[in-house]
Amino acid sequence: MGDAAITGLQWYGAVAGAVAALIVSLDLGRRWTGIGFVIFVTSSIALVLWGFLGPEAKGIGTQNIILFVINLIGVYRYLIRKKAPSPA
Repeated sequence: MGDAAITGLQWYGAVAGAVAALIVSLDLGRRWTGIGFVIFVTSSIALVLWGFLGPEAKGIGTQNIILFVINLIGVYRYLIRKKAPSPA
């Protein structure tokens, strides 16, 4: 993969992560929060690829493998699961 593509992954991951964080922080409802988590998933994928294809970003790649799983849980909770959890 060329340097331009690797740089593109880095910047997409960074910008998408910031946009997703903004959407989630605005608390616009379950659907929008779920969309934010979908964007987080794409950000994590880009940063995992960037982390392992680039020369010195293995730590970011590893971190985003973990964040990818966490973000999938968010997608499940906000977009797939039908029933909200009952209050404790």
